[in-house]
Amino acid sequence: MQNFRNYYDILGVAREATVEEIKKAFRRLARQYHPDLNPGDKHAEEKFKDINEAYEVLSDTAKRAQYDQFGQFWQQRGFQGASARPSARGWNGRGDRFSTGEVDFSEFPDFNSFVDQLLNRRTKESSTATSTPPRDPYRPGTTKTTKVYSVPRATRRDAEARLSVPLEKAYLGGRERIRLEDGRSLEVNMPSGMVAGQRIRLKGQGVNGGDLYLKIDIAPHPFFKLEGCDIRCQLPITPSEAVLGGQVEVPTLDGRVKMTIPAGVRSGQRLRLAEKGYPKEDGDRGDQIVEIQIVIPRDLTAQERELYEKLRQLETFNPRADLPV
Repeated sequence: MQNFRNYYDILGVAREATVEEIKKAFRRLARQYHPDLNPGDKHAEEKFKDINEAYEVLSDTAKRAQYDQFGQFWQQRGFQGASARPSARGWNGRGDRFSTGEVDFSEFPDFNSFVDQLLNRRTKESSTATSTPPRDPYRPGTTKTTKVYSVPRATRRDAEARLSVPLEKAYLGGRERIRLEDGRSLEVNMPSGMVAGQRIRLKGQGVNGGDLYLKIDIAPHPFFKLEGCDIRCQLPITPSEAVLGGQVEVPTLDGRVKMTIPAGVRSGQRLRLAEKGYPKEDGDRGDQIVEIQIVIPRDLTAQERELYEKLRQLETFNPRADLPV
């Protein structure tokens, strides 16, 4: 089949790759070739389209199986002039040829036609209604002229909508169902590592077939604060943890990790978790900056109060000894 594209090569994964490996490769390549990060670069734009197409097929188990069947046939016999009817059932239960498994390869003039059917993409329709002049039954040997009218096409216009996403979703990306102001509900495949102001293009979802651009806003997070590629947070600790130090758990975008608090840490002191920040354009990550907040307990048990009383009698540290007055 002409124009056959090896989706495994496009994503740089083995044919036996797991869904998680495919997802990881997609996120890395999507960040590298995203049009917003490569303005005016036609090569990057085409590469980004191929990456998305490959991911849409290989991340879906059923579509991947159909693609593998066709790929094997192409390698063994070639598509042009050949036909085969796989016996595997389709994935969506509908009465189309993919769902029934009755697929005739010879029906596809090239690989693009196969992909359009596989992904349920619409083919372009002619904007002009044509008619073959029928034979006039009242005058043998002649034809009856039929007028041909042009069908006016509505003006295609691009549209823009704002989409506020949680920080975790902006970081991870993935499929998300959103509801637009006009009432439509769409499933969007969002890239990982999105930033505020970034635009995501939804082809054909604008006005009369134009494109829809989603402008990304990242919603404020109750714990994390995004500053460039670094993430800042405030971590509360107890007075004893501050005095003695030790390991404490710190929330990150990847889950909780253990961090060592140095003995004698001060309130307001900042500690760094390397490469636990936000993704950069080159694939690396920023850092997570943890600001220490020593929190004094308000409600003490009788035993805790007794221990604090003993500590006050024993301690030799006087924070007011060196006051300048």
